[in-house]
Amino acid sequence: MARLGRSFGFLLSATALSNLADGVLKVGAPLLALTFTRSPVQVALVGAAATLPWLLLALHAGALADRLDRRRIMVLANVIRAAVLMAVAVLGALGLMNLWIMLVAVLLACVSEVFADVSAQSVLPMTVAPAHLTTANGRVVSTQTIGNDFAGAPVAGLLVTLLPAAVFGAPALLYGAAGLLLLGMRGRFRPQPENTGPRLPDRHPRPESTSSGTGRRSMAGDIGEALRYLWRHRFLRTLAVSAGLLNFASAAYFGVLVLWVVGDGSRIGLDPAGYGLVMTALAVGAVAGSLVSDRVVRLFGEGRALAGLWLISALLHLVPVLLPIAWLLYPTAVVWGAAGAAANVLVITARQRLIPAGLLGRVNSAYRLIGMGGMPIGAVLGGVLGEFAGLPAVFLSAAGVCLAAVGLLWRVVPDRISSPLTSDASIPDISRSRSAPKGLR
Repeated sequence: MARLGRSFGFLLSATALSNLADGVLKVGAPLLALTFTRSPVQVALVGAAATLPWLLLALHAGALADRLDRRRIMVLANVIRAAVLMAVAVLGALGLMNLWIMLVAVLLACVSEVFADVSAQSVLPMTVAPAHLTTANGRVVSTQTIGNDFAGAPVAGLLVTLLPAAVFGAPALLYGAAGLLLLGMRGRFRPQPENTGPRLPDRHPRPESTSSGTGRRSMAGDIGEALRYLWRHRFLRTLAVSAGLLNFASAAYFGVLVLWVVGDGSRIGLDPAGYGLVMTALAVGAVAGSLVSDRVVRLFGEGRALAGLWLISALLHLVPVLLPIAWLLYPTAVVWGAAGAAANVLVITARQRLIPAGLLGRVNSAYRLIGMGGMPIGAVLGGVLGEFAGLPAVFLSAAGVCLAAVGLLWRVVPDRISSPLTSDASIPDISRSRSAPKGLR
């Protein structure tokens, strides 16, 4: 941790607390909804409330992250969601909670999450040296996985049983503590105009960056600039589309996987506890993969590592349908989680290195809209296809889409994804031969 700096330590600690809160809220809110209604539509509204802010506000959150101090945005977002959730916890303790109050609370908390998460990814390159980005992102992703998947779920289940109001009260305290920890980060974290680049704390060298002059134009102009940048950058554009295809297919796949795996009438026949262990194995692999991602890069290079990891994930979609053996699911899940998390670290690091500092928040947001926007559609289409054509059709189709995404990426990925570009005019057209052009080396 010493080589990553004191500010990164505060950022990582705040990430741990806020993601533990995310895990409790993500699992606890749907469970709590079941105490108010058994309607599938009404319960599904909890998930809709959690994802809707990303579709509506991601681009605006990115624009603000490129205009204002990113650390202050994160602090304010944590304070707001802490206050909202604590107020709802008080209502719950007084017996005044209902489904609609809970939905409003989840919606407002997730609005704050959009602004906090966009700023968090954009502030990291201002906190650590460029050479340490892969290592830093690996630690962040592993911390997020532990909070969301390992600790959050069991804590939420316990709170729903013992003290339902604490499903909101505990995350409120965690978000508040995360906001306080962020105050320990030293330095300025606002993108600087006129090509001065960000001011890096903790004695790290300042990389060259491109300023967008965000203070001199409208927010619509800022967002338009980011969309144009992403569209003109062949590698980032292709990466976003490929990630969108992967997430679309994975949403369809995992939306119905439980029907194939769990129950007496399923093909594999695990009980719910066994399926929970499969998800735990997936999380174990994710933590391991995020921590060794920098070693994978040193062995194979950034471009080959990313394409190879995505290829492994695509092929693993076939294992449950071609080899429906219960015990085989566990090692498959470990490898699956490791490949997915390691690839995620490389993708985040690539964006942080390639996108100029003054555009990072907005282009990240545009990327995530493309990369994640198709997930609800994929889940619905997976259910429809499974209903009319059978579950194997869903699994094989998802694997095919994932392989197509890998092929699309392979045509443009450079062997090395390294230093940031120095100006909008230098956006390269990456060679189909996969050799990195001069602008990226």
